[in-house]
Amino acid sequence: MSQYRATTLADGLAFPEGPRWHDGRLWFTDQHARRICALTPDGGLESIAETTDLPGGLGWLPDGRLLVVYMTERRIMQWEGGRFSTYADLSRLASFHCNDMVVDRNGRVYAGNFGFDLHGGAAVGPAELIQIDPDGRGRVVSRDVVFPNGSVITPDGGTLLVAETFGHRIRAFALDAHGCTGAPTVWAELGETTPDGICLDADDHLWIASPGTQTLLRVQPGGAVVDDCATTGTPYACMLGGEDRQTLFICTSETDDPKQAAARRSGRIEQARVAVPGAGIP
Repeated sequence: MSQYRATTLADGLAFPEGPRWHDGRLWFTDQHARRICALTPDGGLESIAETTDLPGGLGWLPDGRLLVVYMTERRIMQWEGGRFSTYADLSRLASFHCNDMVVDRNGRVYAGNFGFDLHGGAAVGPAELIQIDPDGRGRVVSRDVVFPNGSVITPDGGTLLVAETFGHRIRAFALDAHGCTGAPTVWAELGETTPDGICLDADDHLWIASPGTQTLLRVQPGGAVVDDCATTGTPYACMLGGEDRQTLFICTSETDDPKQAAARRSGRIEQARVAVPGAGIP
């Protein structure tokens, strides 16, 4: 078992989330600062766009358009020509704030939501996993996922893996030419781990950020932990990137409370060199 230790690449962020390696840079949302950012491997930070709502997950359509989740409005927005416009309205499908998403090679979007008022102290309950087809129409493909969060698609395009933060597991959804098909299966049971952001490596193992246990773990199918990584802040999301895809980028913060995160600016992008590169995924 390898034990890695991360170092800080960028700090002074409000709450970094939704990291994606794209076109030679790490893209992420600085959620409680309401902006989309891109970071070079040497720490050069660019603010790409400001948002009018809390931004969640990021993704790109096959034609290159950038998509971002508007969390409280429950919309997928597209960034084109220097402005945002609605790509898909999920307000009638999502039972609470939307969060992370992933886009497949055919341009289908898979988005989760809280399912309950997390910061308001509501009881944990199930939520919807929503599929948005290339024509912008959405449909619920599952109603019993518990806080569907970080998501990845396997390189063959055949499986969607979804982190259920308060279900303490990873679910697998089979994909075909029409998107999600059939009932989900359990990819891994995770005990006390609270999986938030996840990323897949070339050995079909997942790096899992678990803010509830303040750990960053590498897990094989079934749930066995094979490696871990120590971070300065609490890890919320992760992504493998860099030229050789062997840099593990980690979004960390001292708090996920919206007001405290905006005021404290304790968010960081941390990084560690790991042995197994990232898989060829969005």
